[in-house]
Amino acid sequence: MSDIFHQTDNGSESVVTDDSQIQLPPECNVIFYNDDYTTMDFVVEVLVSVFCKSAEEARDLMLYIHENGSAVIGKYTYDIAVSRTNLTRSLAKKNGFPLRVEIE
Repeated sequence: MSDIFHQTDNGSESVVTDDSQIQLPPECNVIFYNDDYTTMDFVVEVLVSVFCKSAEEARDLMLYIHENGSAVIGKYTYDIAVSRTNLTRSLAKKNGFPLRVEIE
């Protein structure tokens, strides 16, 4: 527990006791899986536009997925992982690709 001193408007000091512990939310892995239909260009485009990867990093990740079958493309809090995964699935479906994306 730590004390925080706060200067009031009238010049006196008050003590606020800070006994809270800030806990960061757990992070989840977002995983892309290789398939025989989704184009490499589409995967790179999604990694850049949805997951904020640089073009070079997106290309490297895409090649890793292609060669190894899957890859963790990032760690995010649950809400962000779900949001980005759903957006990716929506874009894939809209473009006719069966891209598989999972949260672990």
